[in-house]
Amino acid sequence: SDPLVCRDAVELMSNFLDEALSRRDQRRLTQHLRGCDACTLYLDQLRQIIAVSGSASPDDLTSDAVEALVAVFRRFRGETDPS
Repeated sequence: SDPLVCRDAVELMSNFLDEALSRRDQRRLTQHLRGCDACTLYLDQLRQIIAVSGSASPDDLTSDAVEALVAVFRRFRGETDPS
């Protein structure tokens, strides 16, 4: 099997929570979580955030909030602000 490192595990967690992983990736992530307390804690925190915040669509957000979220995403991706 192809073991995961934490960085790869974190990238799979959203799809894991959405039940959108392939069986292979689901097995790999589950196996990683059995031996990694840090990733298990991170996954638990994601579940808590989802439970507390519910869901929001872009229509629920102000234009300022959408712009702020896009700016955070761009910084995360290492992109520069086009404006």
